[in-house]
Amino acid sequence: MSNWPLSRTASSFKTLIFSELADYKGKKSQEGASLIDLSIGSPDQGPPPFLMETLSKASLDPAQYGYTLSGSQEFNEAVAAYYKKFNVELDPKSEILQVMGSQDGLVHLPMIYAEEGDIILVPDPGYTAYEAGVKLSGADLYPLPLQEQNGFLPDLSTIPEEVAQKAKLMILNFPGNPVPALATKAFFKEAVSFAKNYELIVVHDFAYCELIFDGHKPISFMSVEGAKEVGVEFNSLSKSFNLAGTRIGYAVGNSEIIQELERLKSNLDYGIFSPIQRTAIQALLHGETFTKANRLLYEKRRDVLITGLNEAGWNVTSPPAAMFVWAKLPAGYTSESFTYELIDRTGVVVTPGNAFGKQGEGYVRMALVQPEALLKEAAERIKDMLQS
Repeated sequence: MSNWPLSRTASSFKTLIFSELADYKGKKSQEGASLIDLSIGSPDQGPPPFLMETLSKASLDPAQYGYTLSGSQEFNEAVAAYYKKFNVELDPKSEILQVMGSQDGLVHLPMIYAEEGDIILVPDPGYTAYEAGVKLSGADLYPLPLQEQNGFLPDLSTIPEEVAQKAKLMILNFPGNPVPALATKAFFKEAVSFAKNYELIVVHDFAYCELIFDGHKPISFMSVEGAKEVGVEFNSLSKSFNLAGTRIGYAVGNSEIIQELERLKSNLDYGIFSPIQRTAIQALLHGETFTKANRLLYEKRRDVLITGLNEAGWNVTSPPAAMFVWAKLPAGYTSESFTYELIDRTGVVVTPGNAFGKQGEGYVRMALVQPEALLKEAAERIKDMLQS
């Protein structure tokens, strides 16, 4: 045992359930279990061939291996062109910033505007990286419950006045992870009004903007009047174009916030590999055919899994977006007891809802990251367990 005490910040981080699940999956695999893993939201498909060709060709140029320092002007212009599909006009020079995947910006931004004694409003259940960003800033986290009776939209009217007065940022995520809900323009307008009233920043995570089903249209927070005055939106190429491992994303919106995040990042990194930037540019400008096909792939997977679960007697709501099913548990289970019993008895691996916050208790998250045949088999295995 060393005599090197951890800092208060480092001590605040706990081992996430994903690591515990990974260990348990490894143990079950060694025992010979046949696992169907629906626990991690990582695309199982590769990017379209034209993107792989772009990356491969650019990587053969020896001149591309120096520091890039920042995103290229061509990248910013591609983001601006892409955002026109959301009815958003962006200034490539002042309202767009490249980041190393949206999580990079989401985790680091709170350090710029919040510190000890401040509050950051975070969705509960919510993506685990949000809490990490709050802890790095030293601020306190105040959960915004996402509940089924409210359409999984936070009820801003329930936030106590003393909390709102101390809040520096409010993080939103629609379509969401783990809850694949959609926001309305009316809610986003309410969020803008709330932010103006309490002089806080809205941070919207829009990483699943291309995975929206049943003819619904994606709503960018930036498309709402007044949004640029109070906030920024983070987006990523990870899920939209299956480029998760390349770690490239961007922030758009308020030019002052963009400038401050750029200043912080100038002290943290040396930019993204140029061939990856070139690949991202092609995706943003010429990827629409792929995103349509990818959307249909996930929509079909969703339908197969939901149909199978309903046939098993587990009535699970069909999600309108994203790559997850947020399933309310059958009676008699906790999130963790169901998760581990499911692995032991069926080999199907899901993530317990309480891993994403207190309000996630009573749910599990299933990622649509397996082919239709395996999703159908997963539902059959679950049926055998529930009806035995």
